[in-house]
Amino acid sequence: MTTTSVYTIRIPSQVRQMMDEMKEVNWQSEIRQAVEDLVRERRRERLLSEAGEVRKKTMDIGISASELIREDRDAR
Repeated sequence: MTTTSVYTIRIPSQVRQMMDEMKEVNWQSEIRQAVEDLVRERRRERLLSEAGEVRKKTMDIGISASELIREDRDAR
C-alpha cells in the first residue's frame, strides 16, 4: 500500500472557476502527475550536477585510469 500525504495550495479564484468549467479533466490526477514530473526532473538535475562535481574532483588526481587499472592487475 502506498502512503500519501496532503499538500494544500492556494490558487486565484479565477483559475478555480476555469477549472470548474472543465469537468472532463481529473484535476487531482493532472496536478499530482505534474508535481511528480517536476520533482523527478529537478532531482535528476541535482544528481547530475552532483555527479559532475564529483567527476571534476576525481579527474585531476595526477594518474590516468589505464595506469590505475594496470597497477591493480599487476598487484594480483
